[in-house]
Amino acid sequence: MQHIAVIGAGITGVTTAYALAQQGFQVTLIEKNRYAGMETSYANGGQLSASNAEVWNHPSTLIKGLKWMFTPDAPLLMNPLPTWHKLSWMTEFVAALPRYRDNTIATTKLAIEARKHLFAWAQAEGIDFKHEKRGILHIYRDQKGFDHAANVTKLLAQGGLERRAVTPDEMRSIEPTLAGQYYGGFYTESDSTGDIHLFTHGLSQACERLGVHFLRGTRVVQAKADGHTSTLLLQGEKGAPLPAQFDGVVVCAGVWGRDLAAQLGDRLNIYPVKGYSITVHLQDEESQRAAPWVSLLDDETKLVTSRLGADRFRVAGTAEFNGMNQNIRADRIRPLVDWVNQCFPGVSTRRVEPWAGLRPMLPTMMPRVGQGRCANVFYNTGHGHLGWTLSAVTAHQIAGQVQQHFAQRVPAVTLALQG
Repeated sequence: MQHIAVIGAGITGVTTAYALAQQGFQVTLIEKNRYAGMETSYANGGQLSASNAEVWNHPSTLIKGLKWMFTPDAPLLMNPLPTWHKLSWMTEFVAALPRYRDNTIATTKLAIEARKHLFAWAQAEGIDFKHEKRGILHIYRDQKGFDHAANVTKLLAQGGLERRAVTPDEMRSIEPTLAGQYYGGFYTESDSTGDIHLFTHGLSQACERLGVHFLRGTRVVQAKADGHTSTLLLQGEKGAPLPAQFDGVVVCAGVWGRDLAAQLGDRLNIYPVKGYSITVHLQDEESQRAAPWVSLLDDETKLVTSRLGADRFRVAGTAEFNGMNQNIRADRIRPLVDWVNQCFPGVSTRRVEPWAGLRPMLPTMMPRVGQGRCANVFYNTGHGHLGWTLSAVTAHQIAGQVQQHFAQRVPAVTLALQG
């Protein structure tokens, strides 16, 4: 039985470990934190959103980015100080503009396929992750945004997703608690929401029941591979680093994967794009009645919402290009609170928990799923703002690729022994 190391126990790492264990591999899951899903998979927007599959490689993104560069509370904010990493990422982002259409369609197909695996795993393992199958409503305040969304809807349809235009009256029928004036919206009934941290934690427990060895509080100090053996230098919370050998390794380390990939001989141009969220605690009956159950995406502010059970309401969004910076900035949190006050005035924001996480984004906005330069090194990372949405299908894909690789190796080893 081949022994595979999975580096990182966020949503992609845990789903990868689970898929590999189901295929019969011996799996060791390595996580620098004490628990699974403690960083970018802790408090995201909660949307399982095929309807948000549009990649960002569009000219309008560049125009908005330049417009918002010096506005502290803008939905997209870029630190103007140049770095080689940022410049190389932006150059490749621009180079991917011609693939906007094809990548949006491909991402839509992945998102739809992912549902099948994620829902089946949750049911099989009895994971309660506050799943709400009430659809996602995209809201637009002007005709320009609505018309762009109409064009995106055509691309989503080519990927197999049904999304329909709705009038302001229909929007209020779908989500009666929403206040304000809107030009129109688009509703995707098949989308849903859930608590990513609850799911990641629950699936990590299922992994252990399947025999996955979970190394918590353990950092990968160094990584090497020669195509046959992968050697990781591991350091726990106490003690000196110790080497461990595996037949293969899957890198699912999010924004930390770039340095690991370089050690393994691969270029992984992931940039950490910070997102923020607030979790509003609905502590009274009035707030619980006034908070929406249908998930929303406000195109103008780039904010998304999810209802996480009766007493929690999540609002998340924004994109900040500021390097490996995990600070929670008050001027980035304030617009989220103000948005709740404006759109849902009956919700009390007296108790709000702020959070920030670093999305691992590749310039093409497509995840890296496949082999590295060394035949026994694999990557499942770079999902950007859709890690929660795509994780189950890419885990399924990478497990299949790992299985295929070792199935091809076994006969060669057998013949060599016979000779």
